[in-house]
Amino acid sequence: MPSLPSLPYGSTPNDLAVRAELESLTTEAFRPDLADIDQLPTLDIAKLMNGEDATVPTAVAARLPLIAAAIDAIAERMARGGRLIYAGAGTAGRLGVLDASECPPTFNTAPSQVLGLIAGGREAVITSIEGAEDSADLARADLGALALTPDDTVVGVSASGRTPYAIGAVEYARGRGALTVGLACNASSALAAAADHGIEVVVGPELVTGSTRLKAGTAQKLVLNMLSTITMIRLGKTYGNLMVDVRATNDKLRARSHRIVALATGATDEEIDTALTAAHGEVKTAILTLLSNTDAPTATRLLQQNQGHLRAALAAATTTTTG
Repeated sequence: MPSLPSLPYGSTPNDLAVRAELESLTTEAFRPDLADIDQLPTLDIAKLMNGEDATVPTAVAARLPLIAAAIDAIAERMARGGRLIYAGAGTAGRLGVLDASECPPTFNTAPSQVLGLIAGGREAVITSIEGAEDSADLARADLGALALTPDDTVVGVSASGRTPYAIGAVEYARGRGALTVGLACNASSALAAAADHGIEVVVGPELVTGSTRLKAGTAQKLVLNMLSTITMIRLGKTYGNLMVDVRATNDKLRARSHRIVALATGATDEEIDTALTAAHGEVKTAILTLLSNTDAPTATRLLQQNQGHLRAALAAATTTTTG
């Protein structure tokens, strides 16, 4: 086994402060009732873990009003051209990068519209660079390169709620007039206190003490799903529950595009293929041409005039036709 790098240990004031801080966190708490878990049958451990995971949605549900308020504020700014930017370290950072990377294929967002910043940069996505989380300066440098505006939103993500990188990101962003959200899994966290919208999903101690990629990670994933998905719904990226802004970049997504148009319009396969071809694969445009009996250029114009909201464009097309 390769040796780990030698790290200095001691009882400096900083060491003692961090130890005391960790001991006070719910996510770091020790569960005496699980002290013999390694001696249990595998199925029993799996049942215990599944039971722990089942508590996470309830913890998220307790914060839904706060989550909804943050989403409305994010959507308002993104409608004006703002960006959604996640910032975190370790698991929290990776979850932000994951959520951001899924937005372009799912909602046809520009690559720069939803971004994920992780302490330590791209390498930290696949390699643990845990020391990077201790640098608020690194967060300020990462965000400084993005030239924040008041229409941008920065979401700091940290299970503990004390990670300097996440707190530094939120403090820097707020100082530049951007909207800020602090997502943590401990009560009374410094991260939530630093943000305009503090969201603390308290999931309790982990099955494996301090392993916050477990319940805390699940909670963060659920909340990030909500922040991006519901924001995109508010921005007109869906029609009902259909992904009408999906980007067809492979065979599966082309098939999905066809199915979405079919579900929205009830048109025949031939009609759908013709509409998608005329619309250059744009699902919204194809749906609008089929439902309003307009051509692709007219449908494109109506969508542009209505900020990409398909329902509004349909209403405008109907008004034009009946008028």
